Amino acid sequence: MSPSTHRWSLRLAAEFGHADITPELEKIVAHSGVRSGVLTVQMLGSTGAITTIEYESGALSDLRRALETLAPVDEEYAHNARWGDGNGFSHVRSALLKTSLSLPVVDGELMLGTWQQVVAINLDNRTREREVVAVVVGS
Repeated sequence: MSPSTHRWSLRLAAEFGHADITPELEKIVAHSGVRSGVLTVQMLGSTGAITTIEYESGALSDLRRALETLAPVDEEYAHNARWGDGNGFSHVRSALLKTSLSLPVVDGELMLGTWQQVVAINLDNRTREREVVAVVVGS
């Protein structure tokens, strides 16, 4: 079966704007006809992320706090010195979380744990329109 590809955009708030994209991904898998395979989802850009987490305010707050500990907004970044855009922290956070994710498709369904959702996050210091691409391959 040939790959099924889907592209869409999300407008996300600055520094930790987020969206649960699990329902969209489940629709993409269902419409692909793939019964056994893999879905890969990618956020284009170097200041965003795709990850899994329980999509609830406490877990999201904890993740944001952990990112602030690992890559504080007000730290000195060589990127900021070179480009002057103040988003060095965004690039570091994106590199830590990653911009893509691959998940198994089994019996025509995306395999996620009970409390596990796929989340798109804008880590940049300004609101962004984020492009997301998902590809499902398999049989």
